[in-house]
Parts: sequence; C-alpha cells; structure tokens
Amino acid sequence: MNDLTLDECWAYRPALAVPEDLDAFWERTLRADEPAAPTYEPVDTGLTQIRTYAVTVPGHGGEPVHGWLHLPTNTVGPLPCVVEYLGYGRGRGLPHEKLFWASAGFAHLIMDTRGQGWSAAPGSTADPGRYPAGTVPGFLTRGVTDPDDFYYRRLITDAVRFAQAAQEHPAVDPARIVVTGISQGGGLSLAVAALFPGVAAAMPDVPFLCDFPRAVRVAAQGPYGEVAGYLALYRDRGSQVFRTLSYVDAAVLASNATAPALFSIAMMDQTCPPSTCFAAYHRYGGDKEVRVYEFNDHEGGEAHQQIEQLAWLRGLFGR
Repeated sequence: MNDLTLDECWAYRPALAVPEDLDAFWERTLRADEPAAPTYEPVDTGLTQIRTYAVTVPGHGGEPVHGWLHLPTNTVGPLPCVVEYLGYGRGRGLPHEKLFWASAGFAHLIMDTRGQGWSAAPGSTADPGRYPAGTVPGFLTRGVTDPDDFYYRRLITDAVRFAQAAQEHPAVDPARIVVTGISQGGGLSLAVAALFPGVAAAMPDVPFLCDFPRAVRVAAQGPYGEVAGYLALYRDRGSQVFRTLSYVDAAVLASNATAPALFSIAMMDQTCPPSTCFAAYHRYGGDKEVRVYEFNDHEGGEAHQQIEQLAWLRGLFGR
C-alpha cells in the first residue's frame, strides 16, 4: 500500500485546483432541463413488511434513470428518506436485495447507475451520451477532455435528480433527506450534498471521485487506473484531463456542502486511497465525523458501518 499513515492523513490538506467557473458550470448543468415528474410502479416482491416500487426519474437531459423505492408498511409518514447511490460497475439489482433502511423505518430510494451494472438486463439504465474518440475501458475517460461531455457530469446530475425526487414524494419528510453510498456512491453523495441544499445529512463510505491528482498516481487498483492508462496513451492531455476531473472532484465540491456528514475511511484501501478520502473529509463544509477502519481494504466497515450510520441518524433525527 503506497499511501500515507493515519497521522499523515489527519494532516493531509492538498491545495486542489478549483475551476473559476465551478459554481456556474453546475448551476448551468442543473437548470438545463426542467425535471419531469418521476413515476412509481408497484412491484410484487412477495414481501409483506416492505412495499416496493419501480422508479423512473428523468435524469440528465431528461433521460430515464431507473431505481427502487422501498417503504416500510408498519410505520406512518412522512418518513426520513435514505437516497443510495451505488458503487462502480453496479446496477440497482433485484428489488429485494437492499432492505436494511426500510426495515429500520426509513424510506429508501436506490438509484440505478447509467450504463453500469446490469446494463444488458431489462429495466436497466442506458447512457445515451456521446463517447468521444480516445477512451479506455470503463467510465472515467468517457468525454474526459471536455467537462460538458464528461460521463460524470451526467451521472452527478442523475444523482441530484434522485434527491429532488425523494424530497417531493408524499411519503417522505422533505426536511430529512439523507444521501449515502459506498465508493462511487460515496463520491456521488458528497457531490449531491454540495449541489442540492435539500440534503439534511450525508454518509459517504470510502468515497471515490476524490482528489484526482493524487488518486490517479497512488491507487494500486480500480478505476483511477483508467485515467493513468489514458494518459499513458495521450501524453499531451494531462492538463486538459485534470481540469475536466476537477469539475466533478468530490473533494473540491465538498467545501460547498453544509449538511452534517458521517464518513468512513479504510486505511488499507487500495482502490480509494485513504489520503484521498481524508482530502474530501478535511474540505467538507458541514459538521462531520469519521469512522476509520485501520485494517480494512476497500470493503471498509460493511455491516459494522451500517450500525454506526443507523445510530448516527437516530441521534440526528431524534428517532
């Protein structure tokens, strides 16, 4: 593991480049499309204590993004809602797979990830955006020479739209919207907390999309290597690529967030190096706590962190 010690991570505060037009870029992006109404279709899962709905939310460009909404049957609303974003390469899966938050009395809205996961399965979310010539396998280099064409511009917009949809659902308390996710989902939750003032709390776990200048150089495995591989082919595009990445860098965006946050970071993480996660933690603009898993790789705290999150949210919301 070629990264910093825990003491060094506590002291690590990189001077990240912030585009002069960062706020204007995201304001323009998020106002470009007047969001249409989401749709919710009941799904018969055979379960009796949780009601599930197949969700379609108009995302970037009005393109349909799918998901699941779980509501507990034994509680009355309006409910706090946990909006969950998924890890790299993962889709929404089957409707009965993720039941923890609904079982704990929360509404739970899960966003499918455009072009990722079960991309060939019925009901999955496509990514009809442009793929300029000169990419490497994966998603981190799709449109990476132009912020307007970049894949993660579309994905972050989708994530904001899901948080907005949660806030507008009649079963949900609009003042208690929580965004969370692991890895890529953690990075998305940080971005949404920074871009959508309706977020009441954020719970990013081992977040991806943080401190790209360092992550691309020190990550031992995983998606950051796509950027290194791209720049090994296109040796003259480094400045251009890192400028594009700065618009979606969750460590850059995090300073605009104001909601309370509970982070988790794994000190042996070879996919999302802990120093890069600490960069986002240190720059986060709201009140924050962190749980550090000293001997874990990218799996992080797993079920142990869920217990921490549930206790933290109950303390935050008084339930």
